[in-house]
Amino acid sequence: MRRLTFALLFAALGFVGSVRAEEVIRIIVPFAAGGPVDTMARLVASEMQKPLGATIIVEDRGGAGGVIATDLVSRAAPDGKTLLMGSQGSHVVSAVVRGNVHYDPYKSFTPIAMVGHAPMLLVVNPKMPAKNFKELIALAKKKQLTYGSAGAGTVMNIAGELINDGAHVKITQVPYRGVAPALPDLMAGRLDMVPADPPVLLPLVKAGKVRPMVVFGRERLVSLPNIPTTVELGYPNMIMENWYGLLAPAGLDPAMRARLEKAALIAIKSPKVQAHMKLGELRGTLNAKQFGERIQHDLAFWRPMIKKLGITIGGATQAKPAAAK
Repeated sequence: MRRLTFALLFAALGFVGSVRAEEVIRIIVPFAAGGPVDTMARLVASEMQKPLGATIIVEDRGGAGGVIATDLVSRAAPDGKTLLMGSQGSHVVSAVVRGNVHYDPYKSFTPIAMVGHAPMLLVVNPKMPAKNFKELIALAKKKQLTYGSAGAGTVMNIAGELINDGAHVKITQVPYRGVAPALPDLMAGRLDMVPADPPVLLPLVKAGKVRPMVVFGRERLVSLPNIPTTVELGYPNMIMENWYGLLAPAGLDPAMRARLEKAALIAIKSPKVQAHMKLGELRGTLNAKQFGERIQHDLAFWRPMIKKLGITIGGATQAKPAAAK
């Protein structure tokens, strides 16, 4: 009897241990490795493992402005083992621009937590003759200028077209496979400007390799207190924020959602993640309920705005990189 009792005890312990050891959660990133969303996903994943008692693997599935990965997660089993680290660009903007995606950005997902958001920043080559945004717009009315984007329908494209619409200019989009390949052309003078997320641009600003012109939002960046916002300059609709957030497929069990939400919020509050958020000017963490409301708000805003801008896949004005100046 004693042998049977010990056998059952060890079997039970072995079973519990194997469940924990084999519990693997995937966080799918809708962009290539090394970008801001990928970096954030890996930081949050590393800090979520301990409270969850699970192994978390980050997988990069870039393509189609984030639609490929987002669609993949929307079709995954709602068991808490497949998550998405989305952004406003990949989750909301890409879906609205394309219009024919096989998922609903709100109804097809269970929000877990929003890490934070930050307004985009417009930077130019240091040798750009325009010294401020007002002069840049004046220059754009006199000669053809270009802006780099990650392709039609991305947040970089939207930001560029917001300038065109709000300032009544026609700066030409030059599409790249992401922000990373656009920056060397900007620094070499083959491109006039790039709108992108602060985490990507601030190190280059501090190194003097690019020059900041304007913040696409209502509040100035703490690290760039002298750079005005678009709203300050009289462009109330020239606002482009990007957020990073964790989502699961729709139909997730409420208890599992609560477990993931708790672990995500613990991870976001960790010193490692907070330090990265501070460097990238990310703020405004939201819980699951608040994050869901934010997605609904963004969809209501961007659907008519993107229609007004006339942005469609393949429909934006594009050009080849300009010759070196």
